[in-house]
Amino acid sequence: MTHKAVPRKIDAHHHLWVRSRTPQPWIDPGTMGAIDADFTPDDLDRALAGQGVTGTVVVQSVPVETETTDLLDLAARTPVVLGVVGWVDLADPGVADAVARLRSGPGGAHLVGVRSMVQAEQDPGYLDRADLRRGLRTVAGEGLAVDLVTRHEQLPAVARLVREEPEVSFVLDHLGKPPLAGDDPTTAGDLADWAAAIDAIAAAPNVTAKLSGLVTEASWDHWSTEGLRPAVDHAVEAFGPGRLMFGSDWPVSLLATRYDRWVDTLTDLLAGLSPTEQDAIWHGTARRAYGLPAPTIEEEQG
Repeated sequence: MTHKAVPRKIDAHHHLWVRSRTPQPWIDPGTMGAIDADFTPDDLDRALAGQGVTGTVVVQSVPVETETTDLLDLAARTPVVLGVVGWVDLADPGVADAVARLRSGPGGAHLVGVRSMVQAEQDPGYLDRADLRRGLRTVAGEGLAVDLVTRHEQLPAVARLVREEPEVSFVLDHLGKPPLAGDDPTTAGDLADWAAAIDAIAAAPNVTAKLSGLVTEASWDHWSTEGLRPAVDHAVEAFGPGRLMFGSDWPVSLLATRYDRWVDTLTDLLAGLSPTEQDAIWHGTARRAYGLPAPTIEEEQG
C-alpha cells in the first residue's frame, strides 16, 4: 500500500547568491552553465511555486563570514526563509565571538546552524584536530546545529567524530554524497562502503541527515528514480524517518533537474512510508533539528 505525501514541506537545504557580492569560484561556466548566474529570493519564489513548501533553510556556499551576514539580513526580509546555516571558522579560538557578532546583526535570530565544508579538506586527520573539535563544542554550546558536507570517502572519519562528540547536534548534508554515478548511468554505483559508513554514523543518536543533493551525485543527464532508490532506502532504514529531512540543494540541483521534478522524485521514493513518517521527512525533522517555528494554523489546515 502507498500513501500520498503530505502537502506541507520545509526545504531544509538551498542556496542564494549574488556573485558581485559573493563570488562562486567553484562554478565552472563550461560544465555548470545552468547555475552560472545569480539566484535571489524572487528566483526562489518561482522555484517553490506549487510545491507546498511553506518554509526553507538557506545554507552558506562559500567559507566567508560576510556571506552569512548577508543571508541573515536577507532572511529577516524574506518570510519563507525560516533559518540560516552559516559559516564561521571553527578552528579559530574566537568562534563564540563570531557567533555573537552574527547574532547581533540584522536577522541574527535566524541563525540556526553553521556548516563545516569538510569536502574541501585534503588532510585525513582534519576532523580529529583539537582546535576544530573545540570549535564544534563551542557552536553546540551556543545552541546551533553543525552541518557537515563531505565526500563519501570521508565518512568513516565522520562516524568517529559524531561518536566522540555526543553533545554536538550534527546534520549530514546530501547523505554524505553516495557514489551514485555507476557504469550504467541509470543505476547506482557500488554503495557498499558508503552504506557501512552510514550505518556507523546513524548509530550515533546526535546525527540527522538530508535527502538532498543526490541527483548531482548521479549522472546529471541520465539519472533515474530507481537509480536513487538504493541510497534513499538505506538511509531510511539506517536513520529512520524521524532523523531524515527533505532538501533540494537548489540551485545546484539545476545541474541535473528542475525543482518540481526533485519533489516528485522524492515523493515517489517515500510513497511506501506512512503519512506520519512522510510528515517527519517533509518538515518535522527540519523543525526539530534546527529549532524552527511550529507550523501556523494556516499550514496545519493545508
